[in-house]
Amino acid sequence: MNSVLRCFRRLVPRTLRGRLSLVALATAALLMTVLTVAFNAVMDEHLRHQADDELRTRAAAVTTTVDTSGPRVHVLETVNDHLLDANVWIYAGTRLLERSPTATAGSPLTRAAGRLAAEPKHVCETVDGRRPVRMCSQPIHGRNAVATVVTALDLAPYRSSAETVLLGSLVLDAVMLGCTYVLTRLSVGRALRPVRTMTDQATQWSAVGSDDRFGTDDHPAELARLGGSLDALLDRIRTVLRHEQQLTGELSHELRTPLTRIITELDWWRTRPRTDAQTRATHEVIAEAAQSMRTICDTLLNDARENALNPATAAATTDVGPVLNRLLQHVDPPDRLKATVETGVHVVEAGVAPALLERILSPLIANAVRYARSSVIVSARRLPGSVRIDVVDDGPGVPETFVDDLFQPGRRADTGDGHDGAGLGLPLARRLARAVGGDVHYDPGHAPGARFTVSLPAG
Repeated sequence: MNSVLRCFRRLVPRTLRGRLSLVALATAALLMTVLTVAFNAVMDEHLRHQADDELRTRAAAVTTTVDTSGPRVHVLETVNDHLLDANVWIYAGTRLLERSPTATAGSPLTRAAGRLAAEPKHVCETVDGRRPVRMCSQPIHGRNAVATVVTALDLAPYRSSAETVLLGSLVLDAVMLGCTYVLTRLSVGRALRPVRTMTDQATQWSAVGSDDRFGTDDHPAELARLGGSLDALLDRIRTVLRHEQQLTGELSHELRTPLTRIITELDWWRTRPRTDAQTRATHEVIAEAAQSMRTICDTLLNDARENALNPATAAATTDVGPVLNRLLQHVDPPDRLKATVETGVHVVEAGVAPALLERILSPLIANAVRYARSSVIVSARRLPGSVRIDVVDDGPGVPETFVDDLFQPGRRADTGDGHDGAGLGLPLARRLARAVGGDVHYDPGHAPGARFTVSLPAG
């Protein structure tokens, strides 16, 4: 049974065009079979009626030569009566008066004619011998006598006509089935051509995250619906690709600083022999930078995973002051720069995880230290339901023409300032802050320098 099913599956076409063509062929074959059987049945019935009509006509001609007016039946002699006597039997009751010259007394046709003559009404039947013969009886009722005329007709020409019609209908059916299969394949292939084109385009566009879309205009309803579904899928793919590129850029941006520290420490350690204390200090710096890289990866990957799955995350609480001090130490401001952390007398707690808070504040503090002239002030205070953190420097500030693009990924105000940043720090800080219900703003009215404000949920 399983082998039969496997064989059947192999015979079934794998393409939609092949399957639809096979279905159309099977449907057409069934319809042609029904029509052919019905047509030939009707044709056989029509030929039989033609034969019966001819037999009745001949019987009517023969009855004019039979006299039943007297007490006995008489057959009248007429001119060329041998033409009327061919395949004709005349009975008086059941007594044979005349028989066909071509039939003997005990032949099957004569016996069949006797059976029909015994019937009191008009009867027809087909006698299948060496050649099929159609026979009909025609009773003749007189005043005192009853006669019966039985006529016979060779059905071979009618059967030959029926067979010719059947053969012609089979040939026509074969031609029609072949044309149906070919036309169905061509039609289905033409109908599916736009689908193949759309599939190829969708494959190409999805690979590069293209902005091209199919739209729903100038398309049939089915293709418009397919185009809408593909457009939605392309939008999701483009979003995933954009998130992937964004995550890659953010990781590279955030990992650059600890990786630079590791490379610098290794270069410094390899320049000349170091003492054991110096080697241990180098190992500690490298371990701390590696741990920072691990924290950065975990924080960004967890954030990306949460944005993809959108789960309900448990609330976390972080003391802001120690995080600010630690970030300033990592930035290591130059001696000319005075960096101050102001948190007041009360503990300020933010409702985010420590690692996430570091990733939000790190770009802001790094930029402030980089561009400040003499001082950087980082202050944190608690507001009703939220925490506000201000990062202020006395540097040149943000150019007015660049304020609108400040938080756009990959944009920098001055690409020739000697800093190799990628323009991803501020967009990352804002994205992470908004992911936990906060935000990052720039105050264009602050002067001199720049002020960035971070608002986060309170712990």
